[in-house]
Parts: sequence; structure tokens; C-alpha cells
Amino acid sequence: MSSDPPALPRPATLEDVALVAGVSRATVSRVINGAQTVDPAMRRAVERAIADTRYVPNRAARSLVTRRTGSIALVVSEREQREVTDAFIGRMFTDPHFGRVVSGVLDVLRPAGTQMLLMLADDDTSRTQLVSYLRQGHVDGVILISSHAADPLPAMLTGTGLPAVLAARPAQPTQISYVDVDQQAGAKVAADHLVALGCRNIVTISGPLDMPAGQDRLAGFRAAMADHGRPDVISAEGDFTQAGGAAAMKRLLGEHPGLDGVFIASDLMALGALPVLYRQGRRVPEDVAVVGFDDSSAALACDPPLTTVRQPVEEMAAEMARLLLRRINEPDRQITSVIFQPALVARQSA
Repeated sequence: MSSDPPALPRPATLEDVALVAGVSRATVSRVINGAQTVDPAMRRAVERAIADTRYVPNRAARSLVTRRTGSIALVVSEREQREVTDAFIGRMFTDPHFGRVVSGVLDVLRPAGTQMLLMLADDDTSRTQLVSYLRQGHVDGVILISSHAADPLPAMLTGTGLPAVLAARPAQPTQISYVDVDQQAGAKVAADHLVALGCRNIVTISGPLDMPAGQDRLAGFRAAMADHGRPDVISAEGDFTQAGGAAAMKRLLGEHPGLDGVFIASDLMALGALPVLYRQGRRVPEDVAVVGFDDSSAALACDPPLTTVRQPVEEMAAEMARLLLRRINEPDRQITSVIFQPALVARQSA
């Protein structure tokens, strides 16, 4: 005697998602396609329902109608060519900032049924190849993480006509949407905090000065210190890496042994700088108060845990993805920028 095989659970539909979310089918469709007109509370309800029902959009059917690929490129643009075995490749995947960007982007792309391709560009040849690939219609849009002010890629992307969003303010005026934190305001928060603590000999480790973020954090810190009557702030340039923070801290201690406060323009650099202070017999915060920038996992790895300026990286990355999906769905949409506000997170280092 035979029995029928058990029925396989059917894939979730738009109607299933709408029922779980308590919204209309049309609202679910607008969320999936990145429409701006959806109320944020409804969007969150739909995104939760998509996860709960494990709904997977039918990309093949949708591409026949929309002539889209259902994928976007996350492009990391470096300033110089590196071997695959170079430390940059490993650093990119272990840098807490990069991981947070990917997480925030995927939080938006997954419910929309959009795939993400990671692509690297680090010299003229790779940039030309990248633009050629993009022109062939392999992706619907681009999120660009650029690491230096002279990068020609933002302008090259605008020339393709492909929807694109830049992570951070472009160094040169460019017709491209971008998302950033108010870098100078964040540096001011750090300056105000160090001054309020009573620090008299305050220095700073800047980020790379060929990057807008490095330039803006240094400019904002110096402007805030000038407002406090201290216009001559000593600085040492770092490179947003742990090793770079250690090297810059050594230079500052050697040249200015009386320092008692330091603003370090990234948590990762602070993670390298703190052991240098300890090796020189400086206690943190008793002898030297330290403030970082980012509020990344590196801040909690510091000893003591780092007081830092928080930029909401995941939220910023999610907004980049939303902006891009909107541009893809509305190609004539106006170029825009979204600026997030920083906040001080007080811990034990200052």
C-alpha cells in the first residue's frame, strides 16, 4: 500500500508577506522596489515579514519586465595597485568599518531581493575595466567606497549614466548622490570633551590628508580648538590603521612628551596608539585622555574601553542602499546628499 508523498511547503508570495505585515500587496511591492513613499514604520514591518516568511522575489520574472539584473556593485576604490596577498586585502575584510558598511547595505538589499557584487579598483587599468563592465549592463547601480581625494572613479561613474551613490562626501564637486556623517561636527564634539576634562596640552592623530574624512576631521578639530583659544594644535598624520596609529603616537610622544589629551581620528588607530602610551609609562585616562572616532568594535577592544565619536555606519550604509534603489527605480530622481549627525559615546579612556 502506497501513500502520497508529503506536500512540500510552497514558496511565500507577496500576499503572504502583506498578510503578516498587515499592509497591502502594493505596499509590499513598493518596499521591495525601494520606493521612498512608504512610511518608515510600514517599511520595517514589511522587512520583518519578508524575513519571517522567507519570501524570495522572482528575479527572473521581474528582470523580463524591468530589464534589470537584480544586482548592484559595491566598489572599493584604492589609491594604488596591490597584490592579492597584500595586507590591504586582509585589512579590508577585517576592518570593522568595512564590515559595518556591508552589513548595513545587505540589510536593505536582502528584502528587496537584490544581490551585491564586491569589486575592487586600484589603478587606471582596473578602473577602466570596471567602467567597461558596468557599461555592459551587468549591474543596476553602484555604491562606491573611495579612499582618496584624487580618485577619478566618481566622475567616471557619472559618465556612465548608471545610478550611483558615494560613501562620504566627494572631494571634488560631482553630480553623484552621497551619504556621510558631519565629520567636522564630530571632531568638535571630541575637542569640546577634552577641553571640558581640563586637558591643557591636546594633540591629534589625523586620518590620511588625501581623504575628505581625514581633512574634515582635522579641520573640524582645529576650528573647535581655536574657538577654545587654542589655535595651534599639533597633529601627526595617520592612515586609519592600527599600525599607523601606533607610529603616529610614537612621533607625538617623542616631540611633545607633555601631551595630556589626544583626539585620534579613528578607533582602529587608537587601538594601536594606546599600547604605545602604556609603554612610555602613561596611564589612560589619568595621564592622557584619549578620544577616538567611529564607535566601532575596535573601541571596545581598547584597554580601557575607548571614549569615541559615534558615526552610525550601519544606518548610513542602509541609507546608501535605499538611495541607490530609489535612483534605479526613478532614474530622473534628483541628486541628493544625506548627512547623519555624530554623538559622543563616553567610556573609560576620557
